[in-house]
Amino acid sequence: MAERSEIPVFQNSPILVLVLGFVTCGLYMIYWNMKVAEIFNKISGREVISTPIAVLAGCCQPVSAYFYYLAGQSLGDLGAMIGKAEELKGKSTLLLILGIFLSPVAAMIVQGHLNELYEKK
Repeated sequence: MAERSEIPVFQNSPILVLVLGFVTCGLYMIYWNMKVAEIFNKISGREVISTPIAVLAGCCQPVSAYFYYLAGQSLGDLGAMIGKAEELKGKSTLLLILGIFLSPVAAMIVQGHLNELYEKK
């Protein structure tokens, strides 16, 4: 697990993620996926989400669901850093279901939890 100082800062309002995703017709979500994958990989200390998965998740719905499942798996490591390990550990199924049906909502949830990492600094 990485130190907080090693983790890149990517703090946005969850509503901004939703709005930019729609305004840019999904192009922002490709960028967002890549940044989130980079952060989760740093937090976990290993490659949890590869860059090709992050890019394809912005274009292809089944890959997007898989991306959010992997993000949910990584929330346990994030929870350990912010002191909410038990609360965040079991969210992979929720994010998988939201990734299938409402991926913008899944993105908002993930961004909200990432923002907690930066508030605790």
